[in-house]
Amino acid sequence: MEWCTRSVRDMRIINLTPGTGSWHCGSCLRDSTLITALRKSGHDAIMVPMYLPLLTEGPAPTQGAPLFYGGVNVYLQQKSGIFRRTPRWLDQRLDSPALLRAAGRRSGMTSARDLGALTLSMLKGEEGNQIKELQRLTAWMVLDGKPDAICLSNALLIGLARHLKEIVGVPVVCTLQGEDTFLDSLTEPYKTDCWRTLRERAADVDAFLPVSHYHADVMAHRMQIDEHLLSVVYNGIDCEAIRPIDFPPDPPVVGYFARMCPAKGLETLIDAFIGLKQRQTCTGLRLHVGGTQTGDDPAYVMKLQNRLSARGLLSDTTFSPNLDRQSKLDFFRGLSVFSVPATYGESFGLYVLEALASGVPVVQPRHAAFPEIIEATEGGLLCEPDDPVSLANGLERLLTHPEEAREMARRGRAAVLEKFSAYRMAEEFVSVIDNLKPVKVDTIPEPIR
Repeated sequence: MEWCTRSVRDMRIINLTPGTGSWHCGSCLRDSTLITALRKSGHDAIMVPMYLPLLTEGPAPTQGAPLFYGGVNVYLQQKSGIFRRTPRWLDQRLDSPALLRAAGRRSGMTSARDLGALTLSMLKGEEGNQIKELQRLTAWMVLDGKPDAICLSNALLIGLARHLKEIVGVPVVCTLQGEDTFLDSLTEPYKTDCWRTLRERAADVDAFLPVSHYHADVMAHRMQIDEHLLSVVYNGIDCEAIRPIDFPPDPPVVGYFARMCPAKGLETLIDAFIGLKQRQTCTGLRLHVGGTQTGDDPAYVMKLQNRLSARGLLSDTTFSPNLDRQSKLDFFRGLSVFSVPATYGESFGLYVLEALASGVPVVQPRHAAFPEIIEATEGGLLCEPDDPVSLANGLERLLTHPEEAREMARRGRAAVLEKFSAYRMAEEFVSVIDNLKPVKVDTIPEPIR
């Protein structure tokens, strides 16, 4: 795909993205794709990691960007005032990539109460316990070269907006992608306090970019955002390396590719697969499960494998955790039909685009952003949420009607290329920023180093 000549000015854009340290997440992959597309379009776009190092599919789109709000420092500053006054040389040691990656692998090391208090402190920005980190971030932005705009990867970073605008003096926009699920998982009183603070801090943001109309409606209501501040920018993927399958595999294969955890509905898919095997309408049917495993996920997967083993079906399944990009592309090309029957209000679901771009039709639950994506692509069917029988019915229909499945796959891939490409995402993103009014400031304070 050739990148079109842009009609708006080239911009310097800084995107602040929380890293995971050791596993792939959809938000990181989406941000990486956006920054890469912006750079190919001629913009000086920089992806700046926060908390933990970024893990992307292939080289990071911008090499050498410093990490801010190192996860160990952020945690210690929350727990003790001593670490809010430590010298920079000590903070740098605590921000070492090896230490941060080790911390990222230790799932569950933070209690629910600690997590709620830390989230609330971050949402308070300059009034929170991590003010030292915020001052360092703003100093770097001023000294490294003032950007035209700053983008926050999600609303959990909204506490940074006020101070960034005051010091750097440029518009701040915020992508909306999946924040409600995390905030609703917090214990009280932090859940209520965080939502209240989020609503208050929304006034500091110049534009919100939800990744779907579904999520725009959810967050507009819960954050009380004025409609004129919302501009939906669909997620996009880089389709250049994704080749559609020539023919579906024989015997047929049902596929899943997402984090292997309860929230993504893997258990529902396992039950649907067991039901399909009992129906005996799809000879030799197999199940291929791929995606991220982290924290407690291996124990959960083992429980599901035991269930399959008890029914004599474990040999008909393959589990492939933590694949690299090329292995992931090969994984999708080995499928007949795809499903990630997520149990919660998924704000988008990049895996649906990846399947469709690979020429694989999908079956997704009739909730969250999935009806919107299926309507836009015509690349699959909808089933009832959390219903293995309904899911099995949808999968069976596509497996036993190959011509219908191939037509859905054809339409789905064409729609992804047209409506959900990385270039289209970047183009719409730039259009929003280009129409923002400049930030008015009387005097820009000297940043604290």
